[in-house]
Amino acid sequence: MSGRPSTAAAQRVAQGAVRGRKRESAEKSSRVRRLRASHSYGLVLVLIVAAFLFAAAVPDGRWGNSILVLLQCATLVCALWTSGVTALTSHWNAVLVAAACVAAISNLLTGGRLATGGTPLIAGLLTAATVVVIARGVVDQGEVNKQSVRGSIGIYILLGLLFAFLYGAVAGLGSTPLFAQGTDGTRPLRVYFSFVTLTTLGYGDYSPAGTIGQSLAIVEALTGQIYLVTVVALLVSRIGQGRNDSLSPD
Repeated sequence: MSGRPSTAAAQRVAQGAVRGRKRESAEKSSRVRRLRASHSYGLVLVLIVAAFLFAAAVPDGRWGNSILVLLQCATLVCALWTSGVTALTSHWNAVLVAAACVAAISNLLTGGRLATGGTPLIAGLLTAATVVVIARGVVDQGEVNKQSVRGSIGIYILLGLLFAFLYGAVAGLGSTPLFAQGTDGTRPLRVYFSFVTLTTLGYGDYSPAGTIGQSLAIVEALTGQIYLVTVVALLVSRIGQGRNDSLSPD
C-alpha cells in the first residue's frame, strides 16, 4: 500500500464536503427567508406585558385561568407570525387556537384539582413555546436592533411567567402546600414569588416547601442569572455588526 487515499475514498470525502456546504447553504437560506418575513416585536411585547399584568393583578378563578391560556396562545401565534415562522392564517395557528379554546372551556366546565393544576401547565407549555420562537427570531436578527432588544425583554418576562405557571401546576396537583408558610398562595402571589426568585432579590417572605418547588426555585434563579449574563454578552458582542454582514454568504 502506498498510503495514499483511494479514489473512492477521495470521492466520498468530496461528496461529504459538498453535502455539508449544501446543508449550510439551505440553513442560511431558511434563516434569511424568516428574517425577511419577520415583523416588529412591539405587538408581541405588548401581549407579554398584558399577560403579566393580568396574571399579577386578577384574582384566582376559572375565568381568569382560562383567559390566561387564551392570552398565552395569542402571544404564541403572534410570535410565530412576527418571527416569520408561520403565516398568520397558517393551519398550525388554527390548531393552536382550537386547542387553547378547548382547554379554556374545559377548565370552565369541569373544574376540580386536575383542572386547577392542568390549566397552568398548559399555559406554561404555551409560554415555553413562545420563548423558543422569540429566541429563534432574535438570533435571526444577526445584529443589535429594536427587534432583538424587544424580543430579549419579552423572553425575560416570559421566563418569570413560565415559572409562575409551573408553581401553579405544582400547587394545584400537589397534596401539600407549595410554600413553607402553609399555603399554595394565589396566582398573583406566585407571580410575585416567581419574579423575586428570577431576579434573585431574596426577600424571604415566602419560600417553597417541597422538593419540586425548591428545585423549580433553584432552576429559576440560575436561569435568571445565566440569561442576563449570556444575553448581555451576546448583545454587546453584536454591536456594530450590520445586517448585510450577517446575511452575506461565506
